[in-house]
Amino acid sequence: MTAEDVAAEYNHIADPKNQSPMLGISVPVTAVAKADKATRTVTVTTTKPAPFIVQMSRLLPLLCKNSLAKPAALARATNASGPYRLTEAVPGDHYTYVKRDKYSWGPRGSTGAGMPGKVVVKVVANESTAANLLMAGQINVALINGADQDRLDAAEVKYRSSTALFGQFLFNQAAGRPTADPAVRKALVSVLDLKQLGSVATGGKGKPATGIGEIAPTPCTGDTVTGNLPAHDTAQAAAALTAAGWKKSGDTWTKDGKPLAVGLSYATNQGPQVGSAVELAVQQWTSFGVKATAKPTGSGSIISTLGGGDWDIAWAPIGVTLPDQLTQFYDGPPPPKGNNFGSVVNPDYHRLIAQAAAKPGASGCPLWEAADAALVKHVDIAPIVSKANRYYGKGVTFEVDGSGIVPSTLRRSAG
Repeated sequence: MTAEDVAAEYNHIADPKNQSPMLGISVPVTAVAKADKATRTVTVTTTKPAPFIVQMSRLLPLLCKNSLAKPAALARATNASGPYRLTEAVPGDHYTYVKRDKYSWGPRGSTGAGMPGKVVVKVVANESTAANLLMAGQINVALINGADQDRLDAAEVKYRSSTALFGQFLFNQAAGRPTADPAVRKALVSVLDLKQLGSVATGGKGKPATGIGEIAPTPCTGDTVTGNLPAHDTAQAAAALTAAGWKKSGDTWTKDGKPLAVGLSYATNQGPQVGSAVELAVQQWTSFGVKATAKPTGSGSIISTLGGGDWDIAWAPIGVTLPDQLTQFYDGPPPPKGNNFGSVVNPDYHRLIAQAAAKPGASGCPLWEAADAALVKHVDIAPIVSKANRYYGKGVTFEVDGSGIVPSTLRRSAG
């Protein structure tokens, strides 16, 4: 791994024609990198403000130059600087990693000493099955977020956790969608008891959301949700719809002869409790006079659903480390030209993120937090509940961060 390799990766990701998902996440838009072979340094410059460019750099997985030449090969092999090499890939079943010889450049000076020689990552779609395998000693680590936490806790299985946004409504505001009407969005949120909804979705283990998706170690930690969403009040919801020209026809709200009908899309891989929360929301909307339906999707297809545009509301929490990484989802073009899935147009958010981007690092946090709050106040999104993602382990110890297990901390242990 050389300075030239790192610069080449920055420039590859920064080139829009490569359509890298890392652009704007770990590499700033308009970034240009130059390597100095003699000093082994890389200089990155941008023509647009990049307030968290230093923090972004630690989020970039470093690839060797050969990987940039043949990126498709990364589906079944690795050619990067991490402690493990991918040696076998069976999609939908398992992935095998082998420790890299003489690894000595890990975080905080860590080396490969003490790390397991081989790690097999198994694909287990059902959490109960994963918990059973863990209890039986057939696997060492499992991410368990559902009801199976109770029996693992009872068995005193140790875990590490990181807190993230677990439940959030994203509204499709494209022309012709009922949720393009702010009165409809506010009414739909007012009808729901969000605290109850969050409790159902997490089995009582969650907490009301205070952010819109920034995960530790994010530099901006202010509460941008509390007090900014419409209160739980069905009378207020009815008044909002009436003021916007909707009227009750029988048991259903209508406008221009058309009923208020919405679908709530969600990914089934978040567990049955999320499915129960979605059904509860559908029931409460139906009782209020909305023709609501639940629309489950597979774990991968929720992104396809959002990108395809044929949806109304989605249970779609987003997790990032830095607040400016959220801007691609709530500002700018919708798919296929961008990732603004909900076609959000929020002038306050647009203005505030521009001001925040002009300030370096954490000095812009008050503006970033004001921008996040503007999305919530306008009900472009409705953050519901946060929850600790628990990684349970038997026979191993490890540390976690917002991305999951930190490989260099993985060690075998008794028990």
